[in-house]
Amino acid sequence: MTTSADGHPLIPQPPATVTALRQAVAQISPAALPAFTRELDQAADQARQGSDLAPLQRFIAQWAVHVHIQRQPEVARELRFWEDAAEQGDAEDARRAASEIGRILDTAHAAIIQRDQ
Repeated sequence: MTTSADGHPLIPQPPATVTALRQAVAQISPAALPAFTRELDQAADQARQGSDLAPLQRFIAQWAVHVHIQRQPEVARELRFWEDAAEQGDAEDARRAASEIGRILDTAHAAIIQRDQ
């Protein structure tokens, strides 16, 4: 992943569209592209089967949050730290890690919502 020495986001937050998010993922976390494609296919299939756009809306929201976090190297490092702590620690460590992961995800989700309003 490209890093920003001055602490600024690597790229601007893209619009919440499949195309813009795919381009952002390709730029800042290319290793996640296979998951992006697989999850997009699953969401599209679910949307077709249920005649409902909710699966695609969830997909876009999830990947907008992913991009929001990954475009900020410090936040992405913090998330990885807490994910590792959740896997390697005891029950108390896992609870603390889950809380911190939730805080990071909630902050990113709120920023996406605020931006779209």
